[in-house]
Amino acid sequence: MPEQPPYLRIADELRQRIAEHVWEPGDRLPSRAQIGQECGVGENVVRRAQELLISQGVLEGRAGSGTYVAEPRQRVRVVRSSAREQPEGSPFRADMKAVGKQGDWESRTDAKVPAPAEIAARLGIAEGELCVRTAYEFLADGRPVQLSTSWEPYDLTAGSLVVLPEGGPHAGAGVVNRMAAIGITVSHAVEQPEPRQATAEEASLLGIQKAALVTHIRRTYYSDQGRPVETADIVVPAAHCEIVYEIPISRA
Repeated sequence: MPEQPPYLRIADELRQRIAEHVWEPGDRLPSRAQIGQECGVGENVVRRAQELLISQGVLEGRAGSGTYVAEPRQRVRVVRSSAREQPEGSPFRADMKAVGKQGDWESRTDAKVPAPAEIAARLGIAEGELCVRTAYEFLADGRPVQLSTSWEPYDLTAGSLVVLPEGGPHAGAGVVNRMAAIGITVSHAVEQPEPRQATAEEASLLGIQKAALVTHIRRTYYSDQGRPVETADIVVPAAHCEIVYEIPISRA
């Protein structure tokens, strides 16, 4: 069996000290030099171990101050399910209310944005075709807990009352209900979740450490004719949120 990398061994040691209450939440850790001397490793190894624990929400770094044991936080449950599409109300707000938080979101829409290659492939259109792009920041008690960037083919909704997802009489109604308003039936969605590290921009928006772990979900809605009508990149911080999938079971 290959030997465990030194930084993982140090990360385990730091976790153990926290579990044994050597350091309590809010405590400032000793300097990297001191930890390195105690554990027989260099400061770079300690730095990598601390960065790993920061990305996992165990520690937190404070600019100009040092590294601290993170205060325990209640992880927000984010439920993913097609069964949660509602004629009225928001599943996100319902999720937040269930854990005693107020859910809300902020958005910014840009119309007639050329589709990048990856987005075009997901929507089944040519690269450069125009789309409506909407960036969302979802909030729980005013704290960002989820990001999403949505893309819809412009020719699908152009000239209709639903061309702007967060504007007009159907503002905030969601993809399924908005498409129904123009005679398009959304039959299903496909989601592809994968873990990765947050980009600098995502970390800044979510208030997390750069390179912290997030779950990136690529979601695409399809009409009953098989056409992709919307695709989105959803980013959820792993330390603050847990993702749960509800799978409806149909009975014959």
